[in-house]
Amino acid sequence: MTLAQPPTEAARPEQLQWRNRFLELGPAHYTALGPQPLPQPHWVATSADCARLLGLPADWARRSDWNALDVMAGNALWPGMQPLASVYSGHQFGVWAGQLGDGRALLLGELQTPSGTLELQLKGAGMTPYSRRADGRAVLRSSIREFLCSEAMHALGIPTTRALAVVGSPLPVRREAVETAAVVCRVAPSFLRFGHFEHFAHTAGDTDALRRLVDFTLAHHYPELLREPQPVLALLHAVSERTARLLAQWQSVGFCHGVMNTDNMSMLGLTIDYGPFGFLDAFDPGHICNHSDDRGRYAWNRQPQVALWNLHALAHGLMPLIGDGEAAIEVLKPYAEVFAQAMTAAWRAKLGLLEAREEDRALADDLLRLMATDRADFTITFRRLAGFSSAPGAVNASVRDLFIDRAAFDAWALRYAERLRVEAAIDAERALRMNRINPKFVLRNHLAQAAIQRAQEGDFTEVQRLMKVLARPFDEQPEHAADAGFPPDWASQLEVSCSS
Repeated sequence: MTLAQPPTEAARPEQLQWRNRFLELGPAHYTALGPQPLPQPHWVATSADCARLLGLPADWARRSDWNALDVMAGNALWPGMQPLASVYSGHQFGVWAGQLGDGRALLLGELQTPSGTLELQLKGAGMTPYSRRADGRAVLRSSIREFLCSEAMHALGIPTTRALAVVGSPLPVRREAVETAAVVCRVAPSFLRFGHFEHFAHTAGDTDALRRLVDFTLAHHYPELLREPQPVLALLHAVSERTARLLAQWQSVGFCHGVMNTDNMSMLGLTIDYGPFGFLDAFDPGHICNHSDDRGRYAWNRQPQVALWNLHALAHGLMPLIGDGEAAIEVLKPYAEVFAQAMTAAWRAKLGLLEAREEDRALADDLLRLMATDRADFTITFRRLAGFSSAPGAVNASVRDLFIDRAAFDAWALRYAERLRVEAAIDAERALRMNRINPKFVLRNHLAQAAIQRAQEGDFTEVQRLMKVLARPFDEQPEHAADAGFPPDWASQLEVSCSS
């Protein structure tokens, strides 16, 4: 979901137009409460692009009349904010977890912007009634990762929640070890999850509350579906299609979410809840980015099927209103075709092909098999393919050198070159197209870790520098070539888990 940049900005926080339509749903859906104070807050990073989206002045974070640091830390509120924590349930690692909810997040309200209505949420703002004996805090490490990846995914053109700012504090927080606290301000048109609907169908057993939530979602986020003869089925179908296209985009850039629980799935088809995520380095289809995922449920090659499983869980949550299980299953059947079509189109674009031919998917699949066998770097391989010469006899050493089995690559390269010549592709023009599709820069784990280590030492410049690099993922940026290089050997030892 790409949102246009607003043409105007507010001069003072009093001019911001806030509301919180979630309050319309009634107390069964939320608990109204303010954030817990965060001691000695300090800025870690801000996103100028996200601030422009919201219509905030360029110097909003520095102006004393905005009191922005305290607001982003949860120590103050701008006029009109009405914070609340919402309740939801869900399946975690395929197991019903019962009631969950915003255990450390608070919805501050909805801001009216020239780009539409956008919600602001503080993650790490302290305990709520849904914290389940947890401390309600987030740590600096995970907050930086979420901030950077939210903005990086947006720059890649992938639907995502955004991140406005990260605020840190010396407040100690215990995870595997004692770390320091942080709060990240997230932005999205809605933070509604599959789990919101599962909650009222299963945990609460409240059909009236479920109906209010569905009516709310249709009215505010899918108003065009209100004209459908069966709006609830139409909603399930729309969410299914958005999810299928989102998953194709994830797969096409080698993104691993890491914790695709139903409470981490967006009703708007957004990438939400950046926890133990990762981008593929050496291509391994079965790569597991989450150290806590000991069974590999959320491996890269399983993500599309897990998303469909989650959609079935959503359908089950909507069943009290649908009433017809066979109809719900029929609505979800197109998911596989939508995903397959989107995935094939993505691989075709990544190979620089303009015309659609039956053999294109096999060409892409065979390349992926070669990459998996030889552990070729996912991002670098596709980026270097832009420089592939389709001329007869061309060696294409820059790509060929990524593969151990040179003969196998040569055989594939002959097929690729012939395919390019069939549509009379001009290599220079194709290279430009491919470089607009295949990023040079992604948020590799070792890049995030370097920024985190500097930040833990009190130096936040690397976070801001890396964000600016990732904001232009398709540009050459020769001054930042090291950020696009192969990961160092120590990067393979990095482990990311759910403990954030």
